Amino acid sequence: MRPALLALLQEHGGGGGGGPLTVEGGLILWTVFIFLLLFLVLKRYAWPQVLGAVEAREQALAAQLAEAERNRAESARLLEEHRKLLAETKAQAHAMLLEAKAAAEKERALALEKARQEQDELLARARREIAAERERAAAELRREAVDLSLAAASKLIGQRLDGEADRRLVEEYLRSLEVAR
Repeated sequence: MRPALLALLQEHGGGGGGGPLTVEGGLILWTVFIFLLLFLVLKRYAWPQVLGAVEAREQALAAQLAEAERNRAESARLLEEHRKLLAETKAQAHAMLLEAKAAAEKERALALEKARQEQDELLARARREIAAERERAAAELRREAVDLSLAAASKLIGQRLDGEADRRLVEEYLRSLEVAR
């Protein structure tokens, strides 16, 4: 059956006379006509929509790029502002620390000065009290010396010397002895 089919195809022109490189006028004409018809339909109905979609996409991409650039610039500005604020905060903290150290040093110096003043006052008061006590002791010694001198003189003289003039005389003599020393 195979040879009969092959013979039938050759009779009706469907046989192996045409290959991929053979040129047939009718086929070329129909191909060009269909291509032009399809081109006109696409140009009339599809091309404007495709171009509109591409342009819309381009505009959307341009808008997104512009927005991204604005966002990047805003981020850079905010980052710079953040860095400045951070630097200012560090500077303020450093200044506060230095100020606190200075205040503490000043308080320490004031406390030391106050302690020195109190110490000097106590020392001066103690010296005054010692001097006053020495004066009292010296006065007491003078009185006793006067009394002893008067008692000794009265025994020597045989009478009692009790007058104020006698007492003054002995005190002046004791003062002259102190000055001579």
